[in-house]
Amino acid sequence: MTKMSVDEIKKHLGDHGVKASLPRVKIYEYLNTHRTHPTVDEIFNALSDELITLSKTTVYNTLDLFVKHHLAVQVLIEDNEARYDADTSHHGHFKCTKCQTVYDFDFDLSSTSIPTLEGHRLDDYHTYIRGVCKKCLENIH
Repeated sequence: MTKMSVDEIKKHLGDHGVKASLPRVKIYEYLNTHRTHPTVDEIFNALSDELITLSKTTVYNTLDLFVKHHLAVQVLIEDNEARYDADTSHHGHFKCTKCQTVYDFDFDLSSTSIPTLEGHRLDDYHTYIRGVCKKCLENIH
């Protein structure tokens, strides 16, 4: 995904049936420019000085709306932590258990054969892998 202007974000939200209020535009802009798979707390902390009336509830509700309208995906790579990604294309997520960074990786289930799923229609899938990233492994040696 490329960086979008505010006008492009407003159009993108509208194209997905979402009214482009200031908090929604700012939250989507944050998601689109910070490809770190942020949590609600990270988004709230980053935007609360700029949007003084912003609440965590607004961030939760906005992200939920984005997920329902296919503007973002919820990444549930840990039991107690929801992260969000503006990239709604099919791809996987890898979380480093040392540095806690979440990386995207290319993964398209349509090019993979799973015999036990033959004959089924796959509408949605998520691939999460945990391990130690290359950077952390290099620092160990």
